[in-house]
Amino acid sequence: MLKFVKNYMDSIAGIEIYPIISLLIFFTFFVVLFWWVFTAKKDYINEVSNIPLDNQKDQIS
Repeated sequence: MLKFVKNYMDSIAGIEIYPIISLLIFFTFFVVLFWWVFTAKKDYINEVSNIPLDNQKDQIS
């Protein structure tokens, strides 16, 4: 089974670029996320973190 898959993948032209592209997308996403976390304003983080608590107060009243 594995030999069949390997032979099938070898027959596809240009397939070696797909792992490189997926790695670049993965790496870029986490670099951007890391940058956003460290540059986000603390007031915004506190406001967003309190949304579930504020929502519960509205449902009780």
